[in-house]
Amino acid sequence: MASGFSAAAARVAAVGVDELGRPSDRRFQEAAPPMIGSVPKTMRAALLEETGGPEVLRSRTVPVPVLRSGEILVEVHSVTVNRTLDLAVRSGSYVRQPPLPHVLGVDPAGIVVDVAPDVGNVRLGDRVALSSRVGRAPNGKIIMLGVDCWGGYAEYVRAPADSAHTVPDGLPFVTSSIVMRHAPQAFHMLRGKASVQPGEWVLVMGAAGALGSASVQVARHLGARVIVAAGGDDRVAAAMALGGEFGVNYRREDLTARVKEITDGRGVDVVCENIGEPELFHKAFASIGRGGRLVSVGSHGGGVVPLDIAHLYLNQITIMGSTATGPADVAESFKLAATGGFDVLIAATFPLEQAAAAHELAGEPGTLGKVVLDPTIVT
Repeated sequence: MASGFSAAAARVAAVGVDELGRPSDRRFQEAAPPMIGSVPKTMRAALLEETGGPEVLRSRTVPVPVLRSGEILVEVHSVTVNRTLDLAVRSGSYVRQPPLPHVLGVDPAGIVVDVAPDVGNVRLGDRVALSSRVGRAPNGKIIMLGVDCWGGYAEYVRAPADSAHTVPDGLPFVTSSIVMRHAPQAFHMLRGKASVQPGEWVLVMGAAGALGSASVQVARHLGARVIVAAGGDDRVAAAMALGGEFGVNYRREDLTARVKEITDGRGVDVVCENIGEPELFHKAFASIGRGGRLVSVGSHGGGVVPLDIAHLYLNQITIMGSTATGPADVAESFKLAATGGFDVLIAATFPLEQAAAAHELAGEPGTLGKVVLDPTIVT
């Protein structure tokens, strides 16, 4: 894909780093990357030096992070571009803003190339995917990879060994990044929060999106009857191919009426809602039957929505928010992917030097599938 941000046009630089792996010297100086054993001293990175549009992501050469106690160094083979934890942080609109300069990337996967002496649970050569949650600050706030510390938009990333999860043999790194980012969340939403049971009706909103498509497959894995809802016929078709039993284009059909028709007037047991758009939320909520549950994670459609209180209490509906995941969610996700039960939708893969073009594509409303960066592609 053509891009105005090629490696040839990028300014290459080398800088010092602080204890979080961030450059400590803003005076960039040209430097060649000498080697130390099998790991070089410097690495290519898509560096965020200021907030703004995609063009603020610039190709730089920075030092490879030095390991501390309990940490590993991973050669990144795949990292995805996320609308909230990448695009919003880059633009300056996210609630949490890292010190600049910064390296984005919350879900890198790759090969372990170095380990701290006190690490015993991860070995050199292991294929791993990293959790975005890499620790807690003294005030209890979760420290997120790619948000609070440098992430995977680079050739190498440093992370606590405990955040690494083994990638099953034969599973591509790109699939592993997407699984790590979205499948555990879907398991936590549907199994952990909503307690989906076999035979129940589940309505998945935004079903062709990254979390939506994961939720379709997890719901089907749990034995649910799945209604997929999306904003275009192509997106409905993509979600149906992942396990939907019925599909609704909520931009041209009456969502509530169609769901009631599908369920013989009863309504669904669970709504998986990750959009937060006022009109769509209202129609999805109205689709819930007696004793039903709505579980929400995501608000890129606005986040402030109307709520029919009468429908809530008369039908004894439960509304839940979900952001957490647990080890069992991760384990089940990779087990499902390794046995062929989880497919991913990929829009395009870019080299690291075209991170700006990747952000442009990820920000387009019609993009179907995840946008991925592969730092091993050298342009």
